[in-house]
Amino acid sequence: MMNEDIVWVDCDTLENFMIDTFKGVGVPEEDAKICAEILIAADKRGIDSHGIGRLKSIYYDRLKKGIQSPLTKIEIVKEGPTTAVLDGHNGMGQVIAKKAMELAIQKAREYGMGMVVVKNSTHFGIAGYYALMAAEAGMIGITGTNARPAVAPTFGVENMLGTNPLTFALPSDEEFTFCLDCATSMVQRGQIEVYEREEREIPEGWVIGIDGKTKTNPAEILEDFQKGRAALVPLGGIGEETAGYKGYGYATVVEILSAALAGGKFLKMLSGLEEGREVPINLGHFFIAINISSFIEPESFKKTTGEILRALRSSKKAPGAERIYTAGEKEYLSTLEREKTGIPINKNLQKQLLTIQKELSLIQYQFTFS
Repeated sequence: MMNEDIVWVDCDTLENFMIDTFKGVGVPEEDAKICAEILIAADKRGIDSHGIGRLKSIYYDRLKKGIQSPLTKIEIVKEGPTTAVLDGHNGMGQVIAKKAMELAIQKAREYGMGMVVVKNSTHFGIAGYYALMAAEAGMIGITGTNARPAVAPTFGVENMLGTNPLTFALPSDEEFTFCLDCATSMVQRGQIEVYEREEREIPEGWVIGIDGKTKTNPAEILEDFQKGRAALVPLGGIGEETAGYKGYGYATVVEILSAALAGGKFLKMLSGLEEGREVPINLGHFFIAINISSFIEPESFKKTTGEILRALRSSKKAPGAERIYTAGEKEYLSTLEREKTGIPINKNLQKQLLTIQKELSLIQYQFTFS
């Protein structure tokens, strides 16, 4: 995609547009603000696969079709001092997830640790947002979620597992929090969608076809996902030579923790299709908060964490490498930059936003690409 096709739009405008979009399809204002806040956080952090680029296809379209509820009714199914099981009743994933992590943090504050699992939820945006909630409360945050089947097991070609992120956030004495937020596959489905919008071929080795060969055409891949003719590859790659079994194993752990503890759905049950009809996906999530002060003085923990990160970044670089990063650093730098420059909106995404604007009569927004 040529740079002249990119328009940069300021974060506040996009966040407000998303709030009004959610409200326009029946989401209460308070919940709409939560959803928009989490989506714009992804864009600010440079995670374009999970920001406004998913507004139409993942949220707006599903809400319009009635396969996701705009009203979020969270039920506490079971609760103990340090644990809870929530049923999201197919409401807004961001609202459900934020409530779940808030509850885990509350329990950790009182008892040292808290874990909350969720069933019957929907796509909740970037997992890192919720892990960072715990870190901002002076705790260690861990979260994960299952997702629509997209990933083949090692030596397989059928899409069975979701991209299933396993995410950690740990506070340090630095300006940014260590935050490891990534899928257990080579790439997530959202990144394939980004490549399709940008009209770029994807690298070989990300996707495997039913014939066992790698695929690179994003539009074809997205269609093949729906028909079961292609699957994402686990983190590590195809087969065992480059340790693809590790990504496969971690994805399976996330699947079990996201489904088995809450009695939720899993694997092919999450396809979102029944007899050719689109139906609720009913995802599962888990959230863990660990109170650092139950183990050691928080400032001591942060100092040691910072020393580890600084040692890693100052270690000997590979020939030609300019810099070594630690997890969360690039996202922090992206946030500083994009809060000034805005978010890049390519030509295909511009069309999506204009479609929403027209259908909801959001005439208060005057985009330069209108």
